[in-house]
Amino acid sequence: MAAAQERLSDDAGGTDNGEGVPGGNPADAGPPAFRAAVDAVRTARLRPGVEIEPVRPPRRLAPHAYAWEAAVVDGDEDLADGRLVLLHDPAGHDGWRGTFRLVTLVRAELEPEMAADPLLPEVCWSWLTGALEGRGLTYGEPSGTVTRAGSHYFGGLARRPATSQIEIRASWTPEEGDRGVPDTAAHLTAWCDLLGQVAGLPPSPSADASVVTLPQRRGPQTS
Repeated sequence: MAAAQERLSDDAGGTDNGEGVPGGNPADAGPPAFRAAVDAVRTARLRPGVEIEPVRPPRRLAPHAYAWEAAVVDGDEDLADGRLVLLHDPAGHDGWRGTFRLVTLVRAELEPEMAADPLLPEVCWSWLTGALEGRGLTYGEPSGTVTRAGSHYFGGLARRPATSQIEIRASWTPEEGDRGVPDTAAHLTAWCDLLGQVAGLPPSPSADASVVTLPQRRGPQTS
């Protein structure tokens, strides 16, 4: 799934079979297990401040796909944003060890001193696994990367302070429950918990109180 993660943010077009189009009805396309998995997301209860909407999923990652984009919003500022893609291959996939796979990209800006912490990648990965486990979810074959990048400004932008960004790309196989359908509502809720942690918000009431969160990032800078 590494290749799928690398293409996640670059390929925003629709799937070959036209599924996942915003405004469409997911119950009208795909096999029953896929339709049920997408429909179940409607029961998810998300924390305040998270804005989410369906978007076209990447192409060719699986026979059936559906995607959502979300942002943690504070006033006019996005503290963190990301995309979650649900993939389904009724024939199964050796790399997934299942018929469903969840793929995500999450990113946020950080204070430069926080980005310099040598333990930051390990901490960020623990946020993902902790968010899933905090919701009591069973999953398999997790994989991913944590990347931090810095920007320095010159010339006409030289007055801007340096900025740093953290980016988490990951995928995992959700446990398939009754009728072979994963608890997608709980996985989406856990993913929004991850977004909140990356944004620097305190844990949601059902999350593990021992988790570490980052301070909220700076407000927008002017040139």
